[in-house]
Amino acid sequence: MSLVAMLASEATRFTIVLVMVAGLYIVIARNNLIKKLVGLSLFQSSVYLLYLLPGKIFGGTAPIIDPRFDVYANPLPHVLILTAIVVGIGTLALGLALAIRIKEAYGTIEEDEVLAKDRGPAGAAARKAGPRG
Repeated sequence: MSLVAMLASEATRFTIVLVMVAGLYIVIARNNLIKKLVGLSLFQSSVYLLYLLPGKIFGGTAPIIDPRFDVYANPLPHVLILTAIVVGIGTLALGLALAIRIKEAYGTIEEDEVLAKDRGPAGAAARKAGPRG
């Protein structure tokens, strides 16, 4: 099997892994907190797809016992991913709320600037002073 034929047969997995790596790169390489949250969301979405991919059974039907059907699909992967999506939405909402509070407290959402303000001698005073307005 040639490399092109292998990539064509595994195109879905390859694309999902590419999106996963892109999301991980964004989380690691970017200093902006919103961009980090977008990268985390991309990474989570690719994990959902990667988990659901083998769960699809072609020709499978809902797991309702019927003599007309021989192949049944397992609903457990779909239920687990639905739960993971809800948790991911909650995590994203919490991250956005924290980014807003950090913006109010430090005046920026750039990670290196927040750390510099927090570590500097005036950092503790700026944090105690509260939001800038």
